[in-house]
This record gives sequence, C-alpha cells and structure tokens, in this order.
Amino acid sequence: MGVFVYLPLVLPLTALPIARLAEQHLHPRGAARLLTTVAVILASCSLLCLGLLVVVGTAQLPGNPLPDGWSDDEVRDAVPHDAFAGKASILALVVVTGACGFTVHRHFRFRARAHRALRGLGGADDVAVLPDATPYAYALPGSPGKVMVSTAMLASLEPAEHRALFAHERAHLTGRHHRLLLATRLAGCVNPLLWPLLGALVYSTERWADEEAARVTGDRRLTARAVGKAALVARPVPGGAAFAAFATAGPVPRRVAALLGPVPPDRSWPPALTPAGAAALVAAAGATVSALSALNAAVALFLVLKAATPL
Repeated sequence: MGVFVYLPLVLPLTALPIARLAEQHLHPRGAARLLTTVAVILASCSLLCLGLLVVVGTAQLPGNPLPDGWSDDEVRDAVPHDAFAGKASILALVVVTGACGFTVHRHFRFRARAHRALRGLGGADDVAVLPDATPYAYALPGSPGKVMVSTAMLASLEPAEHRALFAHERAHLTGRHHRLLLATRLAGCVNPLLWPLLGALVYSTERWADEEAARVTGDRRLTARAVGKAALVARPVPGGAAFAAFATAGPVPRRVAALLGPVPPDRSWPPALTPAGAAALVAAAGATVSALSALNAAVALFLVLKAATPL
C-alpha cells in the first residue's frame, strides 16, 4: 500500500482551482455537473482509503473480531505509521459517519416537515402558496416536487416577475439540484478539503436556474430584476439549508450582473489554453490519480490480508 493509501486523502486539494474558476468559464449547468462529479469521485476514494486504514487500526485493538493474522507484523508494515494512522482512522470514520448521518437526516426531516405543511393547502399544479409573512421561495423535491412560495414573497414582486420566480424554482426541480447539493455536501462531510466545492456548486445551481428562468421568460432584465428584488426581502427558510432558495445573501449581485450580460456559452469543459482549462485538467488528473491510488491500496491490502489469513 505504501503512501498510496494516504494520497486520496489529500488529492482533493487539486479540485480547489476549478472550484474558483468553473463558474467564470463554463455554462452553469456544465459547472454544476463537473463540480459534483469531481467531488463524488474524490470523496469516494477518500472514504475507501479511510476504510482500509480502519481495517488495519481495528486489527490492532485487543479483543477485535477480525482474524488474528490481520494484526501480524506484515499487515502493519503495509501501512506507513500504522500505529497512529490505523487508530486515528477509527475516530475519523466515526466522525464522518456521524456527519453524513446528520446531513441526510436533516435533509429528509425538512422534506417531511414541508410536505406535511402542504396537506390541506390548495395550489395550482406544482405551486404551493403558503400564507406566511416571511418572504421566501424554494423548490421542494418529492413525488411530485413543489414550488414553495410565501404570500409575502409574491407581494414583494410584480405579477410579471412571478413568472421568473416560478421558472427559476421549476428549474431546480427538473435539474434535480437537490441531489447535486446533497451529494456534494456529503462529499464535504467525508473529506473537509472538498467543502469549497459546495459553495461553488450552490452558486452554479442558482445561475443554472437563473438562465432557465431567463430562457422561459425571454427577458434577462426582468429575471435579473426579480432576483435582485427578492434578495432585498428574502429570509432564510428555517431548516431549509439543504435546498436552493430563489434569492439569498452572498452571490446575488454577481447573479444579477451575469443576467444583465450575454447568455453564457453552452460548454461543459473550458478551453484548454486558459486558467480554467488548466484547473479542469488538474482536477481531472487529481481524480484519476486518486482513483488509481485507492484501487492500488485496496488490492495491495487484500493480497496482504489474504496471505495473513490462516486457511
């Protein structure tokens, strides 16, 4: 195994440049998919190698249920600094499992609460208007998905701007943005080095929905005005951090500026001879090396454990 078992734990650093540049040089749809793919691959490799270290660490504990041969010297020698890394990985895996479990629980708990709130409420098609003095709008996934909007948010926008709001939220539902966000959030729980990709993904999914809204309305300036006005009055939805909201603080000025500009080029990979192209190649190389390193470590440990297991 050697150092290969540790490489996937640090290779997520190769994705940081593309997290900063993808949104500037790719169509938001392509940027969102690229960021999610890279995050899932790197997180999966990190989790696999963490699991391999846990096997070695667990075998060192007295009274462990693993075969006695798995604690032999030849097994421990397969992992550099096995005494520390093996036991530290057990604690790390407990933390990762708890963080992922909490994230999934929070995601589905909010969905369940929101769907319960829909009972007894009328709504046209896929839109549910909630009598609430707090201005908000968000896409609630489910079967079927719903556009959740408060009466206060509708009152803050002009009738023509309502169409942009609904088109934006429907784009979140049809694009399955909640799945991309959840997958990348879980990737960040597995390896904290991947957290910057989540912020970039949140912005990319919002821009993706903005572009869809502009396409549906046929008016980029109207959509930009709706996003800007909603941002001035919007309030966070309690417990709804896992879902995309119509307008929140932070990147809204950049979103408005992008909508007032031309339609972004429809490409899923940046030009090679650009900083974004180089960053994308670095991220792709990092994901490839991470996958190969994890595979190498898994095969090596399997062979060592097989040789150490008595027949």
